[in-house]
Amino acid sequence: MAAQEFNFLLATDSYKITHYKQYPPNISNIYSYFECRRKKGSQFSEVVFFGLQYLLKKYLLGQVVTEEKIQEAKVFYQMHFKQAVFDEESWRKILEKHDGRLPIRIKAIPEGTIIPRGNVLFTVENTDPEFYWLTNYIETMLLQMWYPITVATISREFKKILAKHLKATSGSLEGLDLKLHDFGYRGVSSQESAALGGAAHLVNFCSTDTVAGLLMAQRYYSCPMAGFSIPAAEHSTIISWGRSREKEAFERVLEQFPSGPVSVVSDSYDIFNACKNIWGDKLKERVMERSQDSCLVIRPDSGDPAETLIEVIKILEECFGCSLNVMGYKVLPSYLRIIQGDGIDLSSVDEILQKLADEGWSAENVVFGCGSALLQKLNRDTLNCAFKCSYVESNGKGMDVYKQPVTDPSKGSKRGRLSLRRNSDGFLETIEKGAGKPEEDLLVTVFENGSLVLDYSLEEIRKNARLRDEEVNPTLHNHEQELLHNHIINGIH
Repeated sequence: MAAQEFNFLLATDSYKITHYKQYPPNISNIYSYFECRRKKGSQFSEVVFFGLQYLLKKYLLGQVVTEEKIQEAKVFYQMHFKQAVFDEESWRKILEKHDGRLPIRIKAIPEGTIIPRGNVLFTVENTDPEFYWLTNYIETMLLQMWYPITVATISREFKKILAKHLKATSGSLEGLDLKLHDFGYRGVSSQESAALGGAAHLVNFCSTDTVAGLLMAQRYYSCPMAGFSIPAAEHSTIISWGRSREKEAFERVLEQFPSGPVSVVSDSYDIFNACKNIWGDKLKERVMERSQDSCLVIRPDSGDPAETLIEVIKILEECFGCSLNVMGYKVLPSYLRIIQGDGIDLSSVDEILQKLADEGWSAENVVFGCGSALLQKLNRDTLNCAFKCSYVESNGKGMDVYKQPVTDPSKGSKRGRLSLRRNSDGFLETIEKGAGKPEEDLLVTVFENGSLVLDYSLEEIRKNARLRDEEVNPTLHNHEQELLHNHIINGIH
């Protein structure tokens, strides 16, 4: 059930309160859709669909209209507009006729689906002709889908980069799901952003410190524990010992967590001195006593990420040695690894791993933490998310509608009822103007008249979003991208 204290009638842009007065007379059906528009030169050619189920369960399920909420909205909008524009009568009809449940149908692609931009992701329409205006009333809330979709997409792009380097320098993808740790909890704008963004990252990885995301996956996606962390030091737990006792601070952490991996931030004063003279000398035996299952993870947290990391790994090689893996790349002893969590984004991860490879080091040696570049440095225009009306019915007749601004052709919208199919070449494409075959349509009803029709688990979503073979193998990937590029140029979506 939707949260009782939440008033759905107040969860829209102000101007939408007046739209019921603006539609043509005798209109009975409004049909709209959501997409991530294609944009020439964009960094992202496809997106990961995720997060709709949370919004539906949290805000739209069950009785969302009550007499108390109608009265609250009536008073609020009278004060806000300074005139009577709130459609009290229609909302009361929803309460009386539908027991306060929304007469809306939403069809969507399965969560976790990877889909080229420019395709329909979900559609919305009213199921009762009296409440045609409701379709676009909920645009405000549903368009907020841009956030979990964008985070899931960026997270998966990280995974593709990490997979490429890990496979090339180690010969396998072992440990890939733990290669990118979510550090973003403190850097987002709210608890709900942390929950949505944190859960979106967990579509692709199992490594996080964002507890809110784990709770969301548990409560809304049937996953008891979607991600994992390890004991770790922060600067306060190190510097509180004083500069002269940094060695004692490090030793304390090792003593307190003798089993299982442990991470220690080591740049409070001099990262290079810490690695060479403390970890690599004074505490060397304590470090070497640890096993692969209880390895020490050293964390640099300042300086140029690539340069600092390479210098650190060279010092650790001098102190602890290394071995060659099956691909001929160097690997630190299994009891020692590095986590780089400062200055990480899609560009820097690729640069760091390439420079490590150029120096002969396997991607096995390092894991990454990412905060703002994963959860915060993004907006609705990152993937050009849009919600537009494409079909209406008036006087019993249907009409395909669209926008086509002369000043910006890229903002043109789709026409008519939409369906999504996989064509004979294996590509997903959107069919417009109601021309699609129902048996081929990949859009499925997920919400109808206040009820959830489908309930996806995170496990199902992860399977849908898993990397394809061509995304791990660069040669196959380039061929696939060429096919997709040709497909888009030929303009089928």
